[in-house]
Amino acid sequence: MMDVIYWKDTERTGMILTGIVVGLLSLFQLSVITVVSTVSLAVMCFTISVRIYYQVLCILNWGDGEHPFKSYLDLDISFSGEEADLYMQKAIVMALSAVDSLKGLFFVRNLLESIKLLVLVYLVTYLGELCNGLNLLIISVIALFSLPLFYRQRQEQVDGFIATIQANIDNVKDTFQRLAQGGGGPPVDTTPGGAKPKSQ
Repeated sequence: MMDVIYWKDTERTGMILTGIVVGLLSLFQLSVITVVSTVSLAVMCFTISVRIYYQVLCILNWGDGEHPFKSYLDLDISFSGEEADLYMQKAIVMALSAVDSLKGLFFVRNLLESIKLLVLVYLVTYLGELCNGLNLLIISVIALFSLPLFYRQRQEQVDGFIATIQANIDNVKDTFQRLAQGGGGPPVDTTPGGAKPKSQ
């Protein structure tokens, strides 16, 4: 998967990306059932044609008779019982952690965090008016196949830019935290008459 994302095999990655994007674009005009059935039909026609072609070559003694999709058939995608239990436990822990985080946000465990979620949801409503979920899915797929490679090629510049943004965000968060605690400035000197200079 990482080899596909980082374009180590350009032809394979291009075929996968093109297929996914074309399939998603088809959903604008066709139903999910139509797209899935049409794609399945095209794949089956291709694989059966290739299988018959290799079989004919074997009959004519022009080939070794090896199955053209043997590498895919031999690919082991099974899990052992321990691996299945481990992945299930991880999924349950992640789901419970997400539910606990949402519970804390919606029931205002931390005022600042809940306000940030409120602002985010408010911005998402505007995003929903501009585009639908299918558009976002297509953009996400394109970003998945482009941003990792861009980051690898320009890692230093991107890290510096992200560090600058993170510093600004931390400053804003500190300001809001001071305001939430009841004061935005430095602590006031409560000594009567203020601080006095020491006598020489």
